[in-house]
Amino acid sequence: MKKLWFTASELAGLPGLPKNERNINLKGKRGEIVRQKKAKGKGWEYHLHSLPMPTQASLIKQHAPVSETTAITQSIPDLSYDKDGLWAHYERATQKKKDEARRKTGLLQQVMRLMDAGHTFKSAADAVAAANDVSAANLRNWYHGVNGKRGAKTYAKEDWLAAMVSGYAGRTATAECSEEAWDYYKADFLRNEQPTATACYERLQMAAVKHGWAIPSLSTLERRIKTIPLTTRVFLREGEHALMRLFPALERSVRDLHAIEWINGDGYQHNVFVKFPDGSIGRPKTWFWQDVYSRKFLAYRTDVSENTDTIRLSFGDVVEQYGIPEHATIDNTRAAANKWMTGGVPNRYRFKIKEDDPIGIFPMLDVKVHWTSVIAGHGHGQAKPIERAFGVGGIGEIVDKHPRLAGAFTGNSPMAKPENYGSSAIPLETFMEVLKEGVATFNARLKRKTEICAGVLSFDQAFEQSYSTALIRKATAEQRRLWMLAAESITIGRDGSFMLEAGGLVGRGRNRYGADALLEFIKHKVVVRFDPQQLHESVHVYTLDGRYIVEAECLQAAGYGDTQVGRAANRLRREKMKASKAAANAEQRLSILDAAALLPDTETPEPPETKLVRPVFGKAKRVVGSDIQTTEGDGNEELIESGDDFILSLWEQRKEEM
Repeated sequence: MKKLWFTASELAGLPGLPKNERNINLKGKRGEIVRQKKAKGKGWEYHLHSLPMPTQASLIKQHAPVSETTAITQSIPDLSYDKDGLWAHYERATQKKKDEARRKTGLLQQVMRLMDAGHTFKSAADAVAAANDVSAANLRNWYHGVNGKRGAKTYAKEDWLAAMVSGYAGRTATAECSEEAWDYYKADFLRNEQPTATACYERLQMAAVKHGWAIPSLSTLERRIKTIPLTTRVFLREGEHALMRLFPALERSVRDLHAIEWINGDGYQHNVFVKFPDGSIGRPKTWFWQDVYSRKFLAYRTDVSENTDTIRLSFGDVVEQYGIPEHATIDNTRAAANKWMTGGVPNRYRFKIKEDDPIGIFPMLDVKVHWTSVIAGHGHGQAKPIERAFGVGGIGEIVDKHPRLAGAFTGNSPMAKPENYGSSAIPLETFMEVLKEGVATFNARLKRKTEICAGVLSFDQAFEQSYSTALIRKATAEQRRLWMLAAESITIGRDGSFMLEAGGLVGRGRNRYGADALLEFIKHKVVVRFDPQQLHESVHVYTLDGRYIVEAECLQAAGYGDTQVGRAANRLRREKMKASKAAANAEQRLSILDAAALLPDTETPEPPETKLVRPVFGKAKRVVGSDIQTTEGDGNEELIESGDDFILSLWEQRKEEM
């Protein structure tokens, strides 16, 4: 406190002094308080330390505000205390505790200043307590707690504020605990089964008796286990997926996108009992496609389970109504990653990959597929915005708890079953009406707190603003067959026909189809696209890489004794054979003889003449007239014959030698 001199007007009415300036000046004139004459008519001023104790306390309170760095007379601090731990405890305290510590420190500073002026601790504490309406005993206890009295530590002046926060114990003696006992407790407590600390401590006590370990109390072990980093504890007790949730997710911006550019899809299991047309009762599952930019639900299909058809047909609804997206994010599940949708897409980890797998709808429409990540065997739902639409306040709240579905709600878990669980099942038609209304309500709700809606727009409004100015790809009639029809991979038979196994799915057995154009694909695999509800009509055949081949007709099986159908089939076969022959004749406009006549004439070369004559040993045979005569000779005679006679003689000679 820098100001030490005060005028009578400043002192009037303070504790320990008269209420008017005249009486204060009288005290100064009599020497009861030290006074000093000031120039220029400022009158008398009185020194702080000459004033009564209550007056000093009041002036110190007014002119010396609380400061953490104010010099305070104190004993030599005990440097053995944990300074970092002390201030860490202060930072963890609530603001209320911090404010209370600041008030106490300010009062102690007033006491210490009075002591610096020569007053005793008791008189200073009493004066400050009276001036601030606090207990003098509390002031003394606070003082002893920070200034090394009555066995307490002596804290440095800059640490008084932190030391005044209640609850700090400082460094304490560590309870004895055998290293083996600590290892045993950690091994028992830090495991996936997540046993309670009490059960682990009971087992530790039994093991300690057997092995002679020293163990502390349970509360000590619980405090000690908390010194292990939280990430380590979570990983050991809850697993890798729980550890992943401790780290903040990456936040992505959609400002650079436009409507329908990127979609994401997922299935939602409704918490409602529905009665299906076949009489069965179950919880329906709906596959939703959502626009990533605006978060609007674009299309959906409902079935008894999540399957290829609901995904394929709902994607077709998106393309029909809005256009072809550029990107799609889906889970790598068996239903979503089916080969009819994603065949040929890199990094598919579902199903066995074969070289002759058909190209899926996504790559054929040039839609880039993005798989959600899988961490520790769990899907990373944060990668898909649609997951948030299934949470609190989402589509389940709007649809599943609708008044028209009262009595059919099942609860979202076995522990959340309502009192009227299973009391009714809603017809599928009613459920679909409620679902349609719920999706419209979900999209039209205003003041959505997303990046694009900004707490003002609805999903519908955000979508329309972007969609009206975006360049969208539209589908052709040929492309519509990709999603409107189911698909099956088959091998063409030697007669250009094939059996479609899908007919057995609806209880109609296998159907046989054929077309003349398929003769070029005998023993080759092709992709057949068909309408499962109209299997007796034509189907469309594609190559494995997506090229259209032909529309194949269904070949109906005839009765064993139906001669009329047989005659018709024979007549059709004869017509086809006749047409094939005519086509073959048309292809061969030249006969084989005419083709041979077009070849150039070739001259037969004269046989070469030999310069040597083969000697004959032994008996030589000559032909004389019609008889063959044998003559003796040494084999060196020259045989001079001509024409057939000479050849005959050689032949007879060879026969005898054989």
